[in-house]
Amino acid sequence: MRGLLLLSVLAAAVLAAAQPVSGIRFAVTMTTVESAPIFLAAQSAPALRMDIRAGGIPMLLDGGADAATNSETQALLRSVARPDLRIVMTVAECYYRIVARKSLGIRTLADLRGKKIGTPANTSAGYYLAKMLRTVKLAESDVTVVAMPVEGMAAAMKRGDVDAVSGWEPGAHDSIAVLGADAAVFQDRKVYRELFDLNTTTAVLNDPVKRRALIDVVRAMVTASSQVTRRPADVRPLLSSRINVPQETIVDVW
Repeated sequence: MRGLLLLSVLAAAVLAAAQPVSGIRFAVTMTTVESAPIFLAAQSAPALRMDIRAGGIPMLLDGGADAATNSETQALLRSVARPDLRIVMTVAECYYRIVARKSLGIRTLADLRGKKIGTPANTSAGYYLAKMLRTVKLAESDVTVVAMPVEGMAAAMKRGDVDAVSGWEPGAHDSIAVLGADAAVFQDRKVYRELFDLNTTTAVLNDPVKRRALIDVVRAMVTASSQVTRRPADVRPLLSSRINVPQETIVDVW
């Protein structure tokens, strides 16, 4: 009887080890196409119980999440004060665009001198703007940078609040749409390529339960990334519903 009890305990332990550890809090950017592999992983592997909430690295560092997505610039900015921050993997890569109003005399990047340019403060979009300005020997002090969310760029351009915007998709796409033929678009893929990363902390990695849960999620995300790459059309309905962006727009910016 004692032997049977021991075998039962061992069998239960083996079965438990074979099951994925569930439950991990994910702070995810809910407005960008880069988040597609995360949404697909959560849908395809419901047993992992990925608790997805809108957010990023700040939520992770505040203890409100076990993992978070953001561009690599956000990890860099916060790593000095928080050396416990860790980059786990790159989820997606993305290129940015600057969109300006041609009727204001903006035909080249150099024409941005003295203009008002909208971009999210302290983000990769602002970094891209600064790098692009330097290619024509301009500094940020040569323009007026207006802080605004990417989601508000198209409306700001339509109202005439700013003369140009710098940002990720679909903000750049939407700005082009409202300007139509009056849009001047500037992009140099050699200047900057965003690395949209999955981040965590050493506290999570040092916790055996959370570490295993994160490993299971990473495996699911690798599989999802492959599916997104091979069959992007299959994931567009899901992505559209999660970031509230029309599928037609997703196709344009993919």
